[in-house]
Amino acid sequence: MADYDLAIIGGGLNGVCVARDAAGRGLRVILLEQGDLGSGASSASPRLIHGDLARLERRHFLRVHTALRERDVWLRIAPHLVRPMSFAVPAHAEARPPWQLRSWLLLYDRLASRSGLPASATVDVTHHPIGHALKRPIGTAFEYSDCVVDDSRLVVLHAVDAAARGAAIHTGARVTRAERGDTWRLIVIDRGYRKAITARALVNATGAWTASVADTILRVPAPQLGTAQICQVVVRKLFDSDNVYVFQNTDGRLIFASPYERDFTLIGTIGHAFTGDPAIVAIGTRDVTYLCEAANRYFREPIGGADVVRMVTGANSVISPKGRRERDGMMRLDARGRATPLITIFGGDVTTARRRAEKAVSELTRFYPMSPRWTATAPLPGGEFAWSRFETEVDIACDRWRFLSDEQARRLVGAYGLNVRDILGDAKQRSDLGPSFGTELTGAEVRYLMQKEWARFPDDVLWRRSKLGLTMPPADRERLAVFMATES
Repeated sequence: MADYDLAIIGGGLNGVCVARDAAGRGLRVILLEQGDLGSGASSASPRLIHGDLARLERRHFLRVHTALRERDVWLRIAPHLVRPMSFAVPAHAEARPPWQLRSWLLLYDRLASRSGLPASATVDVTHHPIGHALKRPIGTAFEYSDCVVDDSRLVVLHAVDAAARGAAIHTGARVTRAERGDTWRLIVIDRGYRKAITARALVNATGAWTASVADTILRVPAPQLGTAQICQVVVRKLFDSDNVYVFQNTDGRLIFASPYERDFTLIGTIGHAFTGDPAIVAIGTRDVTYLCEAANRYFREPIGGADVVRMVTGANSVISPKGRRERDGMMRLDARGRATPLITIFGGDVTTARRRAEKAVSELTRFYPMSPRWTATAPLPGGEFAWSRFETEVDIACDRWRFLSDEQARRLVGAYGLNVRDILGDAKQRSDLGPSFGTELTGAEVRYLMQKEWARFPDDVLWRRSKLGLTMPPADRERLAVFMATES
């Protein structure tokens, strides 16, 4: 008998979504990630849960409709991580005509379900907060509703829920060889220890490493794939209004400028082909210049490369039908003859990740029985409340733990939802939470992340479980490293 029903290689969003889905259907699941959860492209997404307005121009109406339905699912199951926002498309004299933008958004409204989000509207930005940061003579913008998400927290909470449903989650576990017989036999170096694991089916969810893992480790025909890089930059806060700007650049691309961690703005994305080692993907000067110039076309306050405080980039595998790179994800089952099942899954955006994983796990129903599909209705850990109650939950946290500022409570509820109580407990004052690292992170939160969310190193905490690395002083980072080494 195999050790597990399903083994998954790769702890990005696709991998953890499959793990959660399969564990909830009663399968014995193990997930193996050689680094940290979400340490690749899954933590470098545009952070959008949306129908993708640009797809309307390409007449991908069914894809838009499907994505908008998934947007509503995410609002239900992850109300702490997924935040509804107003998106504003300023009309530019040298871009698409206003009538075309308005038509797009009317169709966007029709393709969306009745989720409770406001319908699109035309805004006179000369008398609206949206216009304060914009250049003149921009006088009109078109407003519509979509959502933003904390992508790396989304990855981690899927793993947390998968573990709660019985999945074994192993980070720092590198698969070195796989043998395909009556079962899959995997040789794994797990935090320095070599061991063998058997599974009745295997999922290759290694992102940009999909082809190389297939070729060198699984020893099956490698898919004919390309690699695409996405690039974004973080700059100081450029606007005070609570919305996302959608800018039409000179080449027709749509560039997003989003509020980011209170004091910053995220600008992106640009994507292009990538060659090289995905582990050391980096943004070039040309990409930084492109994104800054795209923003400068609309914002009053100019920015340049010197204003960039962080560059966010990642690489993922893409298929290239008819010579055109396609960012949509792919899921393929290989079980020809009596071969032990192998699922290859990669790419795709955050919005459709849950649905993609659901389809992948459903492919295995022909091999062994399992429970019905379930992930569209079950909330992620801490998300057992309606999305419209988010502000109420922040107020409740401020009232229960009076030493929290509104910003601190908002960050904690936005990261952990109702599970913030597992971190703060019965604390009456901040000192009850142990040492402080910077103005927000406490020893109690770090211990929780290490014990419940597989954080091992400071970067796991500062850049994936949170984004506090943007503001934490170097001395506090060093203290955090010492603390984590002591606690491990």
